[in-house]
Amino acid sequence: MRLFAGLREAAGAEVIVLPVSSPATVGCIRAAVAAAVPCAADAARRSACFVDGRLLRRADLVVDAATVDVLPPFAGG
Repeated sequence: MRLFAGLREAAGAEVIVLPVSSPATVGCIRAAVAAAVPCAADAARRSACFVDGRLLRRADLVVDAATVDVLPPFAGG
């Protein structure tokens, strides 16, 4: 998973690899990031998830080997 903005800063890395059971929903992905980066858990749970370049919603499924970008909420646009 590629992290952006405050999540990247909180994790101390741009990319993290997390075990997630398959098939996973976007909600599962958000929960995994929240558990991995507890100091930014709230932001992780509210983040937008782009999977292979497409914005997905909480209940949407994420397939194996997908590229997941996790963008926390931010102000200004």
